[in-house]
Amino acid sequence: MSEVTQASRDKMVTDVKVLISDAEELLKLTAGEASGKLAEVRTRLGERVAAAKVRVVEIEHALVAKTKEAAKATDVYVHENPWKSVGIAAGAGLLIGLLIGRR
Repeated sequence: MSEVTQASRDKMVTDVKVLISDAEELLKLTAGEASGKLAEVRTRLGERVAAAKVRVVEIEHALVAKTKEAAKATDVYVHENPWKSVGIAAGAGLLIGLLIGRR
């Protein structure tokens, strides 16, 4: 999994957590309102917030599992192909050095 994709997913999970937190705060602030429509909307929102919390936890667990799986696959590859890994790392280091040197 690329670092950009992982960072995007992490940010999405964080954003959803903030959204859930804001929705919960809104539910608490409107708890005193007893209007029929508002009570109905609060109930639906509460159910959706609860479902979203469960889904975020599931996504986090899936992301952790995928990350561990990728790390394990990388570890196995490096152990099976140590010289290829050294060559790739040296090439990446050279490329980064050239890019930094141009600035």
